Amino acid sequence: MEIKILLAYIGVGIMVGGSFAASAIGVSICGQSVVGAMKKRPDKFGTYMILSALTTSQGIYGLVGFFLLQPFLLLGTDITPTQAGAILGAGILMAIAGLAANIGQAKICANGIEATASGHNVTANTLIMAAFPETFGIFSLLVLFLVRAMIMPVGGL
Repeated sequence: MEIKILLAYIGVGIMVGGSFAASAIGVSICGQSVVGAMKKRPDKFGTYMILSALTTSQGIYGLVGFFLLQPFLLLGTDITPTQAGAILGAGILMAIAGLAANIGQAKICANGIEATASGHNVTANTLIMAAFPETFGIFSLLVLFLVRAMIMPVGGL
């Protein structure tokens, strides 16, 4: 296997693994809040679950990224060193941005879960505030779309 395809595979692995790890960490942070909140207001589990589910988005972005880059990874595909480097860079970007965005989002959602359990009606406000860090995860996916467009051969793969 050539080093260039190896770099591309490493980039995709970092992107997908980092995105999945980000979602797992985010769901765990929220899940801890849900366990405590259930002691106070078990009737609000639906709200808690919605706020916790928001933190799964980075994993979805990583999966979308995989499908976007899959044509470059097929056996026999002759990619250039520039394409491989771009895939590696985009993978690192998505992993780091996704992890940072998701931890921030999970903290916001966890606080919303705790506030809801204390009797405050903050679900809508929590959803709005949680959208802010989410934006940066979306931006990283947008960069991947742009990188893919820049490295895609004119005739496609």
